[in-house]
Amino acid sequence: MKAAQLFVKALEAEGVHSIFGVPGEENLDFVEALRDSSIRLIVTRHEQAAGFMAATWGRLTGEAGVALATLGPGATNLVTAAAYAQLGAMPMMMITGQKPIREHKQGLFQLVDVVDMMQPLTKYTRQIVSAQTIPARIREAFRRAEEERPGAVHLELPEDIARDTVEDAVLLPTEYARRPAPDDAALVQAAEAITRARHPILMVGAAANRQRTTVALRDFIDKLGIPFFTTQMGKGVIDEDHPLWLGNAALSDGDFVHRAIDAADVIINVGHDVVEKPPFFMRKGRRTVIHINFSSAEVDAVYFPQIEVVGDIAHTVERLTDALQPQEHWNFKYFDRVRDAFHKQLEDHACDNRFPMHPVRVVDDTRRFMPDDGVLCLDNGMYKLWYARYYRARQPNTVLLDNALATMGAGLPSAMAAKMVYPERKVLAICGDGGFMMNAQELETCVRLKLDLVILLLRDDAYGMIRWKQAEMGYADYGMVFGNPDFVAFAEAHGARGHRPGSAEEFLPTLERAFNAGGVHLIDLMIDYSDNHRILNEEIPQLSAAV
Repeated sequence: MKAAQLFVKALEAEGVHSIFGVPGEENLDFVEALRDSSIRLIVTRHEQAAGFMAATWGRLTGEAGVALATLGPGATNLVTAAAYAQLGAMPMMMITGQKPIREHKQGLFQLVDVVDMMQPLTKYTRQIVSAQTIPARIREAFRRAEEERPGAVHLELPEDIARDTVEDAVLLPTEYARRPAPDDAALVQAAEAITRARHPILMVGAAANRQRTTVALRDFIDKLGIPFFTTQMGKGVIDEDHPLWLGNAALSDGDFVHRAIDAADVIINVGHDVVEKPPFFMRKGRRTVIHINFSSAEVDAVYFPQIEVVGDIAHTVERLTDALQPQEHWNFKYFDRVRDAFHKQLEDHACDNRFPMHPVRVVDDTRRFMPDDGVLCLDNGMYKLWYARYYRARQPNTVLLDNALATMGAGLPSAMAAKMVYPERKVLAICGDGGFMMNAQELETCVRLKLDLVILLLRDDAYGMIRWKQAEMGYADYGMVFGNPDFVAFAEAHGARGHRPGSAEEFLPTLERAFNAGGVHLIDLMIDYSDNHRILNEEIPQLSAAV
């Protein structure tokens, strides 16, 4: 068989169902091999979107999603998606083409050293130089992508290697592997610190977003009664309607949750990754920080935990649950006051009738409509903070946001992938007008794939988050405003349905009609960000300080 056919068979052996991408002429032998395979090729309109889709597939399934691009500009268009997957710990495999490596006649035309380019953005990157090495390279790439901490990998398949004939190649079986168990001495040290504490608190981070870990953490919290909060990428690991939930670390400082953190003498960090910025500053002598993760802590100026329990997170939490008992000297009265004040403040503006709509009303209406297993896929913008803080996630991986690379343009592609993984669930893409326009061409891909998908486009005709930061720093309002197309007409030109609510009261019924109708719908909703500074920078710090 051709090497390209062997490559595809090795992908099938890894359980690959779909490949997202934009092929080029250097990929044509590979594409032909795909045509006769069980793998579906999903052609996107931009390689970056293909990478976002592959990364989200990996994020939701734990199995590396696969993105395809050609050499040169096709490969460079994957760079942002590679960083998105790598920083966000999402398993993703990238395949790029290349000119013949033995002999080519085009000089430096489109020639970029893609393997070298991908080196700092991936866990593993290699050029295939011999067809015989394909099974081993693919097995190693998938192993690296999917093992903890997950991330991006890359293989380059040059045009002449893809055409080579290979005989007697043996596919390598996927191996069975178990993560290491935590060290007994470290578990004892952590359990003793928690037992001695007076005000312990639990923080749930992104790496806790695993099925077994969710169950283990619920048992831990329900048995011990220790209050908890989440990072942005840890939302939903524990039901945020739980009576011990203290909030989400959406803001950098000054929120109610930060008052609880300040009062804690032991912080139990489960699945935290410094890529998300720890929502507290280490203070020697004032508190003990316990790091529970698959790997040891990456020490940073604001994160140097005193106790590390390294190993399978679920197993660690289960062992701690067995080792610990509620202590009479634990005192959570201040945490209770913080929680009560926080929940009261969450209700402010939930029924605000202004139009353009207040962000809190938008979030509240979204929560009222979406089922518990409905999936929100947020692009990166001002609305991300409002949703992270105000939207109560009921289940794991139902609020997909990026607080690692925090790139614009990922919202729509990630929603497309989520709908493919969960075809029976309601999936809502939430994008600002800035982020949406960075991958708006994928609306055609949505329609072509016949997805049932609703896009909530929050329009303020500006780069709203940077505008907020500009005002916060005392600078004049400058350089952040832009024009927009008629989004309803834009949607309909692509074969989707467009909607434009004219009042706050119209939004929720419009959302319901769009989901009930099926197909691709875009809701162009004007949002009022005039309260950004007053609420987030003034009101919340003042109210929380008074607790």
